[in-house]
Amino acid sequence: MPSFASMGRHDQASRGHGITSDETYRVPAEWAQSARYDRAGYKALYERSLADPDSFWLEQAATLDWIVPPTVADESSFDEADFGVRWFADGRLNAAANCIDRHLASRGGNTALIWEPDEPGEEPRRFTYLELHQQVCRFANVLKAQGVAKGDRVTIYMPMIPEAAFAVLACARIGAIHSVVFGGFSPEALAGRIEDCESKLVGTADEGRRGGKRVPLRPTPPLPPGARRA
Repeated sequence: MPSFASMGRHDQASRGHGITSDETYRVPAEWAQSARYDRAGYKALYERSLADPDSFWLEQAATLDWIVPPTVADESSFDEADFGVRWFADGRLNAAANCIDRHLASRGGNTALIWEPDEPGEEPRRFTYLELHQQVCRFANVLKAQGVAKGDRVTIYMPMIPEAAFAVLACARIGAIHSVVFGGFSPEALAGRIEDCESKLVGTADEGRRGGKRVPLRPTPPLPPGARRA
């Protein structure tokens, strides 16, 4: 396992600030024993992916829950006349269902999401799969109540809070396309992204916290005609 000192110039510049270390941390033996693959297993998988990529990646895709399972893995082309990246093009799935729903029966009470607040002294917030499912479904219903449908674009302009993840998963759940915009962007940068993707709705918050400072959000975003806030 490489040491942190191998991370490059940024690492070198960070010395003296308590961020990095030259110490090497080995994988504990009990972790290695419970790993899905060892070095030999990984090498065998890698060689299979090169020798027969289509069947290999279809096999990996089968570990997901599909509405319509794919029959072809990679149909990508890097020729200028027919350029396009197409993976599992004849398959159909719901990303939110794979992230949440498939786990409810067997591990619904397990922790799915841990959010660390801006203030180190505050307790983290933890959400089980069941709680995450409830929050995402609530947000999805909010989007639908605002007229958002499959194929619509939704701009997410939020601080680093659990609700941002709820919003992304809610979009995936109803088939909307999300566009995440960093909360520190200027009003002009935000407006340009809203206009470029023809966003139907903007999900935002009154404010966020960064480095102990309150950062207002809601008064900032200027909305182009036709776009609404949630």
